[in-house]
Amino acid sequence: MKYYKIILLKILAGSIFMILAVIGFSCYTKYISELPPEPEDPDTYDMSVWDGIKPGIHSGFGSVDTVDPKSIPPSGNITKSIKVHGWKGERVNCKLLVWSTGKDEQISICLKNLSSDNFRIDNDCISISVMKYILTDQFLNERSTSCGPRDKDKIPAHLQTDILSHENVFIAERPGTRPVWITIDIPADATPGIYEGAVFRRSASGSEKHPVTLEVQDKLLPPPSEWSFHLDLWQNPFAVARYNGVELWSKEHFELLKPLLGKLADAGQKCITATLIDKPWGDNKPCYDDFRSMIRWTRKKDGSWEYDYSIFDKYVSLAMDCGIKEQINCYSMVPIHNKFTWHDEKSADTVITEAFPGTPEYEDLWKGFLPDFRSHLKEMGWLEITTIALDEREEEEMNNLFSFLEETAPEFKIAMAGFYYESLNSSIYDFSSNWRHTGIMSDGVIDTRRESGLKTTYYVACGIPEPNSFTFSVPDESCYLGWFAAAEGFDGFLRWAYNSWPEDPQIDSRYTKWPAGDTYLIYPGARSSVRFERMREGIQDYEKIRILRDELAGDPSEEAAAELKRLNDFLGSIDNKILDTKSAAEIINEGKQIIYEIVNNK
Repeated sequence: MKYYKIILLKILAGSIFMILAVIGFSCYTKYISELPPEPEDPDTYDMSVWDGIKPGIHSGFGSVDTVDPKSIPPSGNITKSIKVHGWKGERVNCKLLVWSTGKDEQISICLKNLSSDNFRIDNDCISISVMKYILTDQFLNERSTSCGPRDKDKIPAHLQTDILSHENVFIAERPGTRPVWITIDIPADATPGIYEGAVFRRSASGSEKHPVTLEVQDKLLPPPSEWSFHLDLWQNPFAVARYNGVELWSKEHFELLKPLLGKLADAGQKCITATLIDKPWGDNKPCYDDFRSMIRWTRKKDGSWEYDYSIFDKYVSLAMDCGIKEQINCYSMVPIHNKFTWHDEKSADTVITEAFPGTPEYEDLWKGFLPDFRSHLKEMGWLEITTIALDEREEEEMNNLFSFLEETAPEFKIAMAGFYYESLNSSIYDFSSNWRHTGIMSDGVIDTRRESGLKTTYYVACGIPEPNSFTFSVPDESCYLGWFAAAEGFDGFLRWAYNSWPEDPQIDSRYTKWPAGDTYLIYPGARSSVRFERMREGIQDYEKIRILRDELAGDPSEEAAAELKRLNDFLGSIDNKILDTKSAAEIINEGKQIIYEIVNNK
């Protein structure tokens, strides 16, 4: 009888294993990480904090707004269960914290299908990523010179979680904390209602179940391709070739670019970053990999010019195939240091010359190119969406350029990131204001530009302590960027750079010139980051605000008018001084609650 009981138990165990496999548990995957080993923690802690922790493995949900040191137990409000909410079509994030007193044990994290009475959210809509730590730095007291050289020996290094690994398994080798990022992409056709599921933390020594409740509200967020938010994150394809050790513009290179561009399109990216010349940002190594020209300029033996657009065409076509189709920004007719490079057929050598807008040398150089480029773009069907793009140029240089373009190639639009000059306002199709100048534009400027068909965004950069998306910035600041755009009426946001990687971005986010993480938001292999996902979350909030404002404005009821006033009053309280008195997390969480209540009250 005992023998048959054993057989029955084995059959039952096998059946349970099969059921778990069917419903999406893949918890016993062998752990083989594709990421390099993490750096050692350079900070020192009083490890006696572990003395009060019960031996073994522990887990619970923490806040996506907080930072979790690697070597000590988590602090703050840790809960065994979590409730989240979102619209149909929205991406929702949460974070599970796992901490261990150290047993050298493999730990797996799984989320069972979320289901309601009438609908189930399948596992292909759910992503689990063990978060990885990288080296970062900080501002200290050097805020006024934060854009200059940075001495790694003088600025203390720290560990910060940022990489989303694509892995659901890790090894607890010593006492420490490991955050796990969980993403739920709510299907657009999901039935509104309450969905129940659970996150399971499993290991050889035991397991724990953490209930998850998802409320799907009866509102639809359109797909990213239909978002109005004008997102412009500058791409660096040259870093991808260098980091992966492949030939620039080879078949392998283009294959590596696809997932990076696809992830960018999935965040609603509108602009393709293209280069007309070598080193549009100068010779001073603005990033580890110089931007090179996507167009080959050749001066023939007879003095005429030849322009090879084959690489430009392939890159633009690839970006469009990946979903980035609205605008091609071409850098730059006014590069830093005003140096231009071409191949001289007669000497079979590279020529570098210096030419300034407004001079005969400059105009002679561009008078041949612009008509030829215009004809090529027209043939490709891209002329209407192409801009001549500039970055932080002086007013006199821009005035000279604009006059020259109006005379030579008036069909070209201008994109400009920099400081606001009233005299140039109407000449710039796509203007992105430096954060520090967002308050300089007079009331009504953005609305007037929008009515004229012009775009207005803003950007943050190396000298702006907050809000920002450095690897040492608090995560909620990346989400706040979308809220600030909505509050101030901007059409979107610009950031250099999407993937200008330092030498080894998966180990060390620091670079010799800029605050850590300033040069990139995404990792090799198209691995996302906490910063990128929170930024995307803020863009979703921007779209939700836009949708609700339109609906409430079109509703004649007193209730709708009151809700619209409530939302607008809250947004009106946000300006570029508010972070002096409130945290980004306080602001965005209050705003999210208002949006949630408006939808539920309708």
